[in-house]
Amino acid sequence: MEKKYAIFDMDGTLVDSMGYWEQLGREYLGSKGIVQNVDQVLAQIVPMTMAEAAELFVRVYGMDCTGESLAADLDGMMEEHYRRDVCLKPGVAEYLDGLAAQGCQMCVATATARPLAQLCLERLGIAERFEFILSCDEVNAGKSRPDIFLEAARRMGTSPSGTAVFEDALHAARTAGKAGFWVVGVRDRQTTEEWEALSDLADELVCDWREMR
Repeated sequence: MEKKYAIFDMDGTLVDSMGYWEQLGREYLGSKGIVQNVDQVLAQIVPMTMAEAAELFVRVYGMDCTGESLAADLDGMMEEHYRRDVCLKPGVAEYLDGLAAQGCQMCVATATARPLAQLCLERLGIAERFEFILSCDEVNAGKSRPDIFLEAARRMGTSPSGTAVFEDALHAARTAGKAGFWVVGVRDRQTTEEWEALSDLADELVCDWREMR
């Protein structure tokens, strides 16, 4: 597919951050002395927004706080990782430059809160490649629903069939595919168990950005 419009996920797709996210919930719950039933709960939050995950924690563990305040605590913990630790995946900057040279319009659609995504992408020097950054929080839906992809396409003035969606997460790629987008599956070392299913689903694959032209 000749890419004139492209929507990029951020975590696990553009940046190597999934390890930090996977440990965030466990780190937070551990700080509260919660070690029981953790794996089952953490598995549930994978497709959720930060706000949804926070509400789940409050409900399941009966925490003496609001979902809003808990989400703020989680944001603060991840902010430090985005500010200091998270790295760009090798080859991403060069690939984006190639698309830009072809006149492709690009944006980011992420489950991460927009201020955190902006902070991360600016530090890594690629924020200016994108027309805008859109967060799931802004459309009040996680990527199990197509809202964020449809809104991103609307803002760019394109249709799903003419737009590529780059995703490393199986549930998000499946959502985009069902909505009619061209799905580009991106391999991430944190999601190897899903790779076979993602490979079968996607219209195109990225195993290593450095191999893409």
